[in-house]
Amino acid sequence: MTTLAPERPAGRSRTRPLGLVLAAVGIPTFMGSLDNLVVSTALPVIRTELGASITDLQWFVNAYTLPFAAFLLTAAALGDRLGRRRMFLAGIALFTLASAGAALASEPWQLTAARALQGIGGAAVTPLSLTLLAQAVPDHRRNAAVGIWGGITGLGVALGPVIGGAVVDGLTWNWIFWVNVPIGVVALVLAATVLDESRGGARRLDPLGLVLSASGMLLLIWGIVDGPEHGWTTGRVPLMLGAGVALIAGFLFWQARNRTPMLPLSLFRSRGFSVVNVVTLTFSAGAFGAVFLLAQFFQVVQGLSPLESGLRTLPWTAAPMVVAPLAGIFGARLGLRNLIVAGQVFLAAGILWIGLATTTDVTYGRLVVAFALAGIGMGLTFAPVSTMTLASVGEQQRGAASGTNNTIREFGVATGVAVLSSIFSTYGGFTSHQDFVDGAVPAVLTGAAVIAVGAVAAAFLPRRL
Repeated sequence: MTTLAPERPAGRSRTRPLGLVLAAVGIPTFMGSLDNLVVSTALPVIRTELGASITDLQWFVNAYTLPFAAFLLTAAALGDRLGRRRMFLAGIALFTLASAGAALASEPWQLTAARALQGIGGAAVTPLSLTLLAQAVPDHRRNAAVGIWGGITGLGVALGPVIGGAVVDGLTWNWIFWVNVPIGVVALVLAATVLDESRGGARRLDPLGLVLSASGMLLLIWGIVDGPEHGWTTGRVPLMLGAGVALIAGFLFWQARNRTPMLPLSLFRSRGFSVVNVVTLTFSAGAFGAVFLLAQFFQVVQGLSPLESGLRTLPWTAAPMVVAPLAGIFGARLGLRNLIVAGQVFLAAGILWIGLATTTDVTYGRLVVAFALAGIGMGLTFAPVSTMTLASVGEQQRGAASGTNNTIREFGVATGVAVLSSIFSTYGGFTSHQDFVDGAVPAVLTGAAVIAVGAVAAAFLPRRL
């Protein structure tokens, strides 16, 4: 077990080179963002080798994102109370061990369980990485540092489908999880060596809040996933949806009354914080719900290998790697609101283009510009959203603010995958190429519409904070 150094007083952190700090927080973040999409190009192969259904495929994604979303705020609160670096290291360790478990899975339920543990570990990594980065760099370098952090996230997104495809083609699908193990070991050593311990203002945990929020999100997503198969108006589906809504409402009521809430509703008094979280929800639901289906299109419909499919997504997934750091560096000059609005418009237009152009025999040349447009939109979104989230609140609230924003983002991912997959299952399936396209087109167009709503909301962001 790593021995942690005593906490240093605020403002007296060790001076570390920016490159080392970025590596210490960026490698675990890269690992988590890589895992969001590394599975996508392997899904058709996993479906065949494990005998998985479309519902199983959804849970391979949502089993990661739901615990991730549910435990983000609790992890941030534990970090404020017990030490952010301590929780960060624990998250890396759990994520690494769970990756090994996923690699060893031989049944769909085993992979789902391992992915859930990955999600809990990732919940301690992502929000705390941004908080630790903000603490470790001076204010005048923060925008640039957050931009580079966004670029690292974009790199994970960019390489996810390609690495997943290359690994599945060259080895087996299990190795998309084995690659996390050596990365996790390096990340543990580096973070323990470079980062200083810090704490926030939280003194008490909120177990009731955790139970209400986690169970509410689980029932909502579960109901959406089961709707096409079991029916929307009879049986367990309406009961799960109703119970999920009731539990989320109970969670918000409890947060308003609790003196030490896991989700401080006072954060939403800031217009910038409120609106940026609406954009985060619509962006993540529309974009990642569409990616879940489009990542399978090239293999299922056009018969390409996983690697060939991953390479074809690069114009979309690689663009954030280049655009996100530039958006962070020039965000103050160009205006965060302007960048976010432009990002949502580009992303909605790109996905709309893809949805309208998709047929069983569509050529790659008709899609490549749309992929690039969507990628530029994502790149213009990552860093400005993170910067505005932190800038909208006080320093002591940054941990809770980052945790809230990441919770909403991951809930958006889970909801988007569930809703768009339900639309896909309602109108199509895997029985033929045309059947897949019949389901994918209305689902992808729905994703574009959801992002367009976020573009309108982004126009109400404040010009300056």
